[in-house]
Amino acid sequence: MIEFYPQIKFVHVAAAILSGSLFALRGTLMLARSRWTNHAALRGLSYAIDTTLLTAALMLATILHQYPFVQGWLTAKVLLLVVYIVLGTLALKRGRTRGVQVASFFAALAVFTAIVGIARAHDPWGWFAPLLS
Repeated sequence: MIEFYPQIKFVHVAAAILSGSLFALRGTLMLARSRWTNHAALRGLSYAIDTTLLTAALMLATILHQYPFVQGWLTAKVLLLVVYIVLGTLALKRGRTRGVQVASFFAALAVFTAIVGIARAHDPWGWFAPLLS
């Protein structure tokens, strides 16, 4: 299975970019008060991309024998992923007020950026890791 590592990693990275981009698009639509924010096609595309992203992540973890709660950087990614999902849900669906939706959207974007930094650095400090070395 290791021979497929480059292709699986490519799919994972591409799915992460697509997932973040689609969330940013939907959040922008929410800010514009568009009825397209939660359109069935966008939600379905989001589910498909996120399923691909998760599947590739699980395959990579299995291939590399790197698991959350064993590797610190993966633990940080998984925990922040849960925060990102909660914030994204508040931003696009469950936020009771406009203020909660807007704050949740920008907080989710910040958490997404942190997750990317952790993934790139393979360090729980993400983008800040070089400053702490």
